[in-house]
Amino acid sequence: METSSFISATVLLILVTDPLGNIPLFVGLLKQVDAAKRRRIIIREVFLAFLILLFFLLFGSRVLEVMHLTETSLGIAGGVILFLIALKMIFPHPEGAFAHQVKGEPFLVPLAIPFIAGPSAIATVLLLVSREPDRMWEWIGALTVAMLVSAVVLGFAERIAAFLGEQVTMAFERLMGLILTAISIEMLLAGIEKFLRKLNAGASV
Repeated sequence: METSSFISATVLLILVTDPLGNIPLFVGLLKQVDAAKRRRIIIREVFLAFLILLFFLLFGSRVLEVMHLTETSLGIAGGVILFLIALKMIFPHPEGAFAHQVKGEPFLVPLAIPFIAGPSAIATVLLLVSREPDRMWEWIGALTVAMLVSAVVLGFAERIAAFLGEQVTMAFERLMGLILTAISIEMLLAGIEKFLRKLNAGASV
């Protein structure tokens, strides 16, 4: 196992699942739920998100084949999605990711999907497995660590929000957005470079 790749994949998955950014969303949506049930709900939603992302990780290559998608198009699309997510992290909407309120106990939507296992996270796991499918256990390990981080952070969401305060939480959110912006640009450039190479190779034939 190459430690650098494992660590970079773990950091990337933590960034795209964005546990710190999800703190105010989870706190707001779970206010109406009994305090004794909140942690159980969080663990359940993180586990559901893990299963969804694991499905795309294990069967991502087949999904790409069925949909006739190439690694180049996936890399460019993933970069665009990450860039849009990063912009929302840097310039958050005043109403949040969802303007409507969920009545009752939330299940699967919107906590597991799309707050944790959103389009950016799905695109990221698909990209990992399409580039290096032979390192599946590394990607599963990275996903597991990222989900554990989300579970811990969101499990103590109220305490973290009270300790850090709204301003510090927003500062962390925007810092992660800046990092994610750089990662998305790298993905875009890599995808465009591969596309141009294919064009040159086709023209030279």
